[in-house]
Amino acid sequence: MHRNAPTRDIDESALAVTPPKERAAGVQAVTVALERAVSEMGVARTARTLARVNQRHGFDCPGCAWPEPSGHRRPAEFCENGAKAVAEEATLRTVTPEFFARHSIEELSTKSGYWLGQQGRLTHPMVLRPGDTHYSPIEWDDAYRLIAEALRGLASPDEALFYTSGRTANETAFLYQLLVRSFGTNNLPDCSNMCHESSGTALSASIGIGKGSVSIDDFAAADLIIVAGQNPGTNHPRMLSALSTAKTNGAKIIAVNPLPETGLIGFRDPQTVKGLTTGITIADDFLQIRLGGDMALFQGLAKLLFEAEDRAPGTVVDRVFVDAHTAGFAEYEKHMRAVDLATVEEATGLTRDQLERTALLLAQSRATIVCWAMGLTQQRHAVATIEEATNLLLLRGMIGKPGAGVCPVRGHSNVQGDRTMGIWEKMPESFLAALDAEFGIASPRTHGFDTVDAIRAMRDGRARVFMGMGGNFVSATPDTEVTEAALRACELTVQVSTKLNRSHVVHGRTALILPTLGRTDLDLQDGVKQQVSVEDSMSMVHLSTGRLTPVSDRLRSEVAIVCELARELFGPDHPVPWERFRRDYDTVRDAIARVVPGCADYNAKVRQRNGFQLPHPPRDAREFRTATGKANFAVNELRWLPVPPGRLILQTLRSHDQYNTTIYGLDDRYRGIHNARRVVLVHPDDIAGFGFAEGDLVDVISEWTDGSERRITGFRLVPYSTPRGNAAAYYPETNPLVPLDHVAERSNTPVSKGVTIRLEPHVHVGPQTGEAPA
Repeated sequence: MHRNAPTRDIDESALAVTPPKERAAGVQAVTVALERAVSEMGVARTARTLARVNQRHGFDCPGCAWPEPSGHRRPAEFCENGAKAVAEEATLRTVTPEFFARHSIEELSTKSGYWLGQQGRLTHPMVLRPGDTHYSPIEWDDAYRLIAEALRGLASPDEALFYTSGRTANETAFLYQLLVRSFGTNNLPDCSNMCHESSGTALSASIGIGKGSVSIDDFAAADLIIVAGQNPGTNHPRMLSALSTAKTNGAKIIAVNPLPETGLIGFRDPQTVKGLTTGITIADDFLQIRLGGDMALFQGLAKLLFEAEDRAPGTVVDRVFVDAHTAGFAEYEKHMRAVDLATVEEATGLTRDQLERTALLLAQSRATIVCWAMGLTQQRHAVATIEEATNLLLLRGMIGKPGAGVCPVRGHSNVQGDRTMGIWEKMPESFLAALDAEFGIASPRTHGFDTVDAIRAMRDGRARVFMGMGGNFVSATPDTEVTEAALRACELTVQVSTKLNRSHVVHGRTALILPTLGRTDLDLQDGVKQQVSVEDSMSMVHLSTGRLTPVSDRLRSEVAIVCELARELFGPDHPVPWERFRRDYDTVRDAIARVVPGCADYNAKVRQRNGFQLPHPPRDAREFRTATGKANFAVNELRWLPVPPGRLILQTLRSHDQYNTTIYGLDDRYRGIHNARRVVLVHPDDIAGFGFAEGDLVDVISEWTDGSERRITGFRLVPYSTPRGNAAAYYPETNPLVPLDHVAERSNTPVSKGVTIRLEPHVHVGPQTGEAPA
């Protein structure tokens, strides 16, 4: 089943820059998707696999969490990056014990994440013991025994960390948190801590639930959609179809972003002849905002709405909604009326005319949706910014009505489901009590570590065992040097993975790699086919069924890995029926139905034609389960990011050829960046003002108030349309610039959208290749 994997790593000197694209998707997207799929899977496997992506009897795309249409699904219900994600997982390339025998851990540690991922699917459990130079095979039972002995040898269960990726299915997530709490800790850091924790924190305070309030059908009914801090064309491409439908139905769409993103400028829908030939302009207006200026924008718009209410009383503020369903309005109104619009213009970089046009659309709209992603959530004042966006909707009565609401667009395909199933370091008492009653265990009540605190705990010697259920912890987290040192200080690191990544070469004294099935793989337990379930970004839960023959008979499902480890750790007399859960996932869903709110009759409802939607009190009944019993207006002092002289404010972002830390290829096609990743996008006038020229090689240094600095070396300057004083570059290459303590207030999310940097000429020493530590 082996297909040749790349042997050469990234050659940064091959950088080519072309003008950015004016249209997203189209024929080229189809061509690229099919070429990548065929190169990884072959023709027959490609046809069998892509025909089942996001279909009712198929499997959920392992990429983003954008929901499927509630009505007709097209034959190709996937996007270019979804096809790339599927090809990565369903590849015929394999990483066998022979591969590890050929490549030492020292050699592998010099390779880029792109090279590691391109080698293929892991086939056997592997172990690296103290003093070893190479990973070697280990039997599953021996691997479980090694983990159980390490866990039982800890002075406290809180010395263990159990990380989770958003690709973990609901059944695995539920069992994983059950294992962890049975063991005696709430140390359940997850990828949500690093992306949408700010959304959950803000929305829980404002409306009583940390999830979005809209469904896919609301987009078709919206009058106005604001897309802020998000690049749908790359990160959630199928969202462009929903925006296209909204636009066709007469909706106005406003893009708010520091960079002009192709997908929000123009879209050629590859699913229709008309879409391919003519395309559509998505955004009616583009607000090119300065980094960190979003809070100022939302406050400035609120002030303008109050002024519009003064000119036409009773037409702008939805007094019926505000009086019946909200708290704190008077204080909020007073605070917004005092906002200085000149300061808003300075903070945002926008003109008064742009602000007034946007406010007019808000005042006229009968149904408004505000969407956002990590461009908002990874700011220092992210929680307050999202509260301000929610304030605007509350002011207009835009929660709990068709075509309106909050829409945090999640990344990983089941990151929201993981949280629903209990993957959180501070689950509420009601959930823990139900869990204890169902299984006869005693869940700990002390809150555990989130991702940033987990790194701190490893760094400080307070955590000694790390287990990652999917994901690529090393490349996903900030402060790379600190994170890598923290993991290397552990006694044991365990990675449950489908493919090789950098987290396998940054390891504890002992390290395990446990290969698992992916979404596309057939899951047989004792000869019986199993299904898993997932929750999308809009709280829809549905089944996912893989059908491909796994690349190795040594792979085990995530559910099986959790259950088999639990049996080894707790013994046969544990009250949880681990073996029954492993054999039959329906029994897991029956338990979920009795424990997880909104999941009653889970097995029946998840088998409905489109699955089922979890309850959302604000959306369903304008019921707000906050401390006041109402939706809360937040009052926040205006915060923004002035640019120090001679410096830039940096945001990190993805290329079009990557999803989170997975690098599919080296072309950021829509932005015109090809064959390289170590680039910095800077306004042409800033490049000239600093005395540089296009293509110069620079070092990027981040500066911090405590006087510390962090440096990455050998990046090419690329002129780009970004606000003066702002810059952009790809992660994970830029993660070393972000200190562990540079986090969002209240959510503890790493702040990657607000890093003060300076540029220095790079003294070139040899070729710049890969992503070796700077």
